[in-house]
Amino acid sequence: MPVHLVATGGTIASTGFPGPLRAARDGRALLAATGTDAEVTVTDLATAGSFAMGWDDLRRLRTAVVAALDEGADGVVVTHGTDTMEESAYGLDLLLADHRPVVLTGAQRAADEPGADGPANLRAALTLASDPAARGDGVLVCFDGEAFAARGVAKRHTLAAGAFGGTVVHRVVDGTVRRVTRPVRRPVLPATLPATLPATETDPPRVDVVAAHHGADGALVRAAVAAGARGVVLAAVGIGNASPDVVAAVGEAVDAGVVVLVASRVPEGPVSPRYAAGGGALADRGALLVGDLSPWQARMLLGLALAADPARPRALLDEHLT
Repeated sequence: MPVHLVATGGTIASTGFPGPLRAARDGRALLAATGTDAEVTVTDLATAGSFAMGWDDLRRLRTAVVAALDEGADGVVVTHGTDTMEESAYGLDLLLADHRPVVLTGAQRAADEPGADGPANLRAALTLASDPAARGDGVLVCFDGEAFAARGVAKRHTLAAGAFGGTVVHRVVDGTVRRVTRPVRRPVLPATLPATLPATETDPPRVDVVAAHHGADGALVRAAVAAGARGVVLAAVGIGNASPDVVAAVGEAVDAGVVVLVASRVPEGPVSPRYAAGGGALADRGALLVGDLSPWQARMLLGLALAADPARPRALLDEHLT
């Protein structure tokens, strides 16, 4: 069966250069720009910027990917805006057990901009999704000739063509897929999660990201709890540290039944309870340290874990935080 393309918009589908850009091109137009003669089926799911996406978009995207796989596609490519691609990729990776490749790609330059990178990125993603070598690797992000594991992938530059960093699983060179490493796969979240997200039209429980910084107090952690957050992700400084009042606010949140995860605002490296008054104090107050997950991917994990098992998310989290 052919590869299936799910188009959602993003810069790869945008036109209007050099003025304001708007997503305008559908999946067939994106395919035409690649010059490929491969057989590809298409679903146009949305034509929007990923900065406007939310839980319902992830629900719809997961449904479209599963439908394509159920119909026998050898793999699925998703064109997606780069702003939140790392979150959608990780969210799908948490929810898809199929061994066939699912590859997200996009562009940094608009479709009508000189040097548009979308066609080359899409060609590489189609090559990857159709290659048996990519089976079993989970969801991948393919950009500028490199394919990254969903867990840990991050947009690291606002403009550069090589925008993403993370664990490189494959390189696509001259139309050939070359393996670099094998990603560590963790269990998907339970299939008992209705339609992967709540069966009703409500979103998963609210999870807020709060950043620590020089001079920060606990006001924003307390505000998140007051706003009804069931989970909070602290984007801590350094290796997982925060000021004494932030630590106190985290303890109050945990005591109130809110799940608190501690990530780092630093782009690379793990968090650790190395400092007694920092990460150590946060762990002592009941916060969970997330290893090397970014705050944004930690929020995705926590939201989906709370949706899957609102009363006991800890067991699900533990499988993904080690």
